[in-house]
Amino acid sequence: MSSSALPAWRVLLRGAREREGRSPAARWLQLASVGTDGTPRVRTLVFRGWADAVRLDLLSDGRSAKAEELATQPAVELCWLLPKARSQFRLRGRLELPVGADLLAARERHWRQLSPAGRALWGWPPPGQALDPQAAFPGELADGTPLPPHFLLLRIAVQQVELLELSGTPHRRQRWREATGWQCEALNP
Repeated sequence: MSSSALPAWRVLLRGAREREGRSPAARWLQLASVGTDGTPRVRTLVFRGWADAVRLDLLSDGRSAKAEELATQPAVELCWLLPKARSQFRLRGRLELPVGADLLAARERHWRQLSPAGRALWGWPPPGQALDPQAAFPGELADGTPLPPHFLLLRIAVQQVELLELSGTPHRRQRWREATGWQCEALNP
Protein backbone atom coordinates (compact mmCIF):
# COMPACT_ATOMS: atom_id res chain seq x y z
CA MET A 1 0.00 0.00 0.00
CA SER A 2 1.40 3.41 -0.88
CA SER A 3 1.85 5.93 1.91
CA SER A 4 -0.96 8.08 0.45
CA ALA A 5 -3.49 5.23 0.02
CA LEU A 6 -6.03 4.88 2.78
CA PRO A 7 -6.55 1.47 4.35
CA ALA A 8 -10.11 0.15 4.04
CA TRP A 9 -10.80 0.75 7.74
CA ARG A 10 -10.09 4.48 7.29
CA VAL A 11 -12.74 4.69 4.58
CA LEU A 12 -15.25 2.90 6.83
CA LEU A 13 -14.38 5.14 9.78
CA ARG A 14 -14.84 8.27 7.67
CA GLY A 15 -18.26 7.04 6.53
CA ALA A 16 -19.34 6.23 10.09
CA ARG A 17 -18.20 9.66 11.31
CA GLU A 18 -20.12 11.34 8.47
CA ARG A 19 -23.31 9.56 9.58
CA GLU A 20 -22.91 11.27 12.96
CA GLY A 21 -23.49 14.62 11.26
CA ARG A 22 -22.44 17.68 13.25
CA SER A 23 -22.62 15.90 16.59
CA PRO A 24 -19.59 16.76 18.76
CA ALA A 25 -19.54 13.11 19.82
CA ALA A 26 -18.24 12.20 16.34
CA ARG A 27 -14.88 13.65 17.44
CA TRP A 28 -14.75 12.07 20.91
CA LEU A 29 -12.86 8.86 21.51
CA GLN A 30 -11.63 7.04 24.58
CA LEU A 31 -7.93 6.49 25.17
CA ALA A 32 -7.04 3.41 27.21
CA SER A 33 -3.55 3.31 28.65
CA VAL A 34 -1.63 1.91 31.61
CA GLY A 35 -0.92 4.03 34.68
CA THR A 36 2.53 4.23 36.22
CA ASP A 37 1.23 1.92 38.96
CA GLY A 38 0.26 -0.72 36.36
CA THR A 39 -3.50 -0.12 36.60
CA PRO A 40 -5.71 0.77 33.62
CA ARG A 41 -6.70 4.32 32.72
CA VAL A 42 -9.41 5.51 30.32
CA ARG A 43 -9.91 9.11 29.22
CA THR A 44 -12.03 10.85 26.61
CA LEU A 45 -10.09 12.98 24.14
CA VAL A 46 -10.97 14.94 21.02
CA PHE A 47 -9.80 13.68 17.64
CA ARG A 48 -7.72 16.44 15.97
CA GLY A 49 -6.94 14.95 12.58
CA TRP A 50 -4.76 12.56 10.65
CA ALA A 51 -1.03 13.08 10.31
CA ASP A 52 -0.99 10.48 7.51
CA ALA A 53 -2.91 7.36 6.47
CA VAL A 54 -2.39 5.53 9.80
CA ARG A 55 -1.33 8.16 12.35
CA LEU A 56 -3.84 10.31 14.19
CA ASP A 57 -3.36 13.35 16.38
CA LEU A 58 -4.77 14.07 19.82
CA LEU A 59 -3.91 16.91 22.19
CA SER A 60 -3.24 16.86 25.92
CA ASP A 61 -1.77 18.88 28.75
CA GLY A 62 1.84 17.82 29.30
CA ARG A 63 1.42 18.51 33.04
CA SER A 64 -1.23 15.76 33.35
CA ALA A 65 -0.58 12.25 34.67
CA LYS A 66 -1.38 10.99 31.18
CA ALA A 67 1.86 12.46 29.81
CA GLU A 68 4.04 10.58 32.32
CA GLU A 69 2.05 7.38 31.88
CA LEU A 70 2.40 7.44 28.08
CA ALA A 71 6.12 8.16 28.35
CA THR A 72 6.44 5.04 30.54
CA GLN A 73 4.12 2.83 28.47
CA PRO A 74 3.39 4.16 24.95
CA ALA A 75 1.05 1.31 23.92
CA VAL A 76 -2.60 2.45 23.78
CA GLU A 77 -5.99 1.50 22.49
CA LEU A 78 -8.62 3.96 21.32
CA CYS A 79 -12.33 3.21 21.33
CA TRP A 80 -14.44 5.31 19.00
CA LEU A 81 -18.17 4.65 19.44
CA LEU A 82 -20.30 6.21 16.73
CA PRO A 83 -23.90 5.66 17.87
CA LYS A 84 -25.82 6.84 14.79
CA ALA A 85 -23.66 4.59 12.62
CA ARG A 86 -24.00 1.84 15.25
CA SER A 87 -20.28 1.23 14.91
CA GLN A 88 -17.46 0.78 17.39
CA PHE A 89 -13.89 1.16 16.16
CA ARG A 90 -11.01 0.00 18.37
CA LEU A 91 -7.64 1.28 17.23
CA ARG A 92 -4.57 -0.21 18.86
CA GLY A 93 -1.21 1.44 18.49
CA ARG A 94 1.69 3.30 20.04
CA LEU A 95 2.40 6.87 20.93
CA GLU A 96 4.89 8.43 18.55
CA LEU A 97 6.33 11.81 19.28
CA PRO A 98 7.44 13.75 16.21
CA VAL A 99 10.84 15.34 16.73
CA GLY A 100 12.58 18.59 15.86
CA ALA A 101 11.05 20.91 13.30
CA ASP A 102 8.26 18.40 12.50
CA LEU A 103 7.12 18.42 16.12
CA LEU A 104 7.17 22.20 16.41
CA ALA A 105 5.34 22.67 13.10
CA ALA A 106 2.63 20.15 14.03
CA ARG A 107 2.17 21.66 17.50
CA GLU A 108 1.98 25.19 16.07
CA ARG A 109 -0.57 24.08 13.44
CA HIS A 110 -2.82 22.45 16.04
CA TRP A 111 -2.48 25.43 18.40
CA ARG A 112 -3.56 27.88 15.65
CA GLN A 113 -6.51 25.66 14.69
CA LEU A 114 -8.00 25.78 18.19
CA SER A 115 -10.65 28.35 19.00
CA PRO A 116 -9.84 30.88 21.74
CA ALA A 117 -12.08 28.85 24.08
CA GLY A 118 -10.32 25.63 23.07
CA ARG A 119 -6.90 27.14 23.78
CA ALA A 120 -8.10 28.31 27.21
CA LEU A 121 -7.66 24.82 28.68
CA TRP A 122 -3.88 25.25 28.47
CA GLY A 123 -4.17 28.46 30.51
CA TRP A 124 -5.75 26.67 33.42
CA PRO A 125 -3.81 25.39 36.46
CA PRO A 126 -2.19 21.93 36.13
CA PRO A 127 -4.79 19.14 35.81
CA GLY A 128 -5.27 16.73 38.70
CA GLN A 129 -3.82 19.00 41.36
CA ALA A 130 -5.79 20.23 44.37
CA LEU A 131 -8.22 22.99 43.43
CA ASP A 132 -7.12 26.47 44.47
CA PRO A 133 -10.28 28.60 44.82
CA GLN A 134 -8.19 31.68 43.91
CA ALA A 135 -6.77 30.17 40.69
CA ALA A 136 -7.68 31.72 37.35
CA PHE A 137 -9.49 29.62 34.76
CA PRO A 138 -9.57 31.83 31.65
CA GLY A 139 -12.48 31.32 29.27
CA GLU A 140 -10.38 32.18 26.22
CA LEU A 141 -6.80 32.58 25.07
CA ALA A 142 -6.68 35.05 22.20
CA ASP A 143 -5.26 34.40 18.74
CA GLY A 144 -1.55 35.10 18.87
CA THR A 145 -1.15 33.67 22.37
CA PRO A 146 2.23 31.89 22.41
CA LEU A 147 2.29 28.13 22.35
CA PRO A 148 2.66 26.93 25.97
CA PRO A 149 5.42 24.37 26.66
CA HIS A 150 2.85 21.97 28.18
CA PHE A 151 0.76 21.85 24.96
CA LEU A 152 1.31 18.18 24.12
CA LEU A 153 0.71 16.55 20.76
CA LEU A 154 -0.11 12.85 21.06
CA ARG A 155 0.44 11.15 17.71
CA ILE A 156 -0.84 7.60 17.69
CA ALA A 157 0.58 5.18 15.11
CA VAL A 158 -2.23 2.69 14.50
CA GLN A 159 -1.14 -0.95 14.23
CA GLN A 160 -4.48 -2.76 14.46
CA VAL A 161 -8.13 -1.83 14.01
CA GLU A 162 -11.28 -3.75 14.91
CA LEU A 163 -14.72 -2.68 13.78
CA LEU A 164 -17.83 -3.98 15.50
CA GLU A 165 -20.97 -3.11 13.56
CA LEU A 166 -23.88 -3.22 15.98
CA SER A 167 -26.73 -3.24 13.47
CA GLY A 168 -28.29 -6.48 12.34
CA THR A 169 -28.14 -9.93 13.87
CA PRO A 170 -25.59 -11.22 14.28
CA HIS A 171 -23.36 -8.17 14.62
CA ARG A 172 -20.39 -7.99 12.24
CA ARG A 173 -16.79 -7.78 13.41
CA GLN A 174 -13.71 -7.22 11.28
CA ARG A 175 -10.02 -6.71 11.99
CA TRP A 176 -7.17 -5.11 10.06
CA ARG A 177 -3.53 -5.36 11.10
CA GLU A 178 -0.57 -3.42 9.83
CA ALA A 179 1.49 -6.64 10.08
CA THR A 180 -0.71 -8.24 7.39
CA GLY A 181 -0.76 -5.21 5.08
CA TRP A 182 -4.18 -4.12 6.41
CA GLN A 183 -5.92 -7.19 5.00
CA CYS A 184 -9.47 -7.53 6.33
CA GLU A 185 -10.20 -10.49 8.60
CA ALA A 186 -13.80 -11.43 9.45
CA LEU A 187 -14.24 -12.33 13.14
CA ASN A 188 -17.05 -13.66 15.28
CA PRO A 189 -18.84 -10.72 16.94
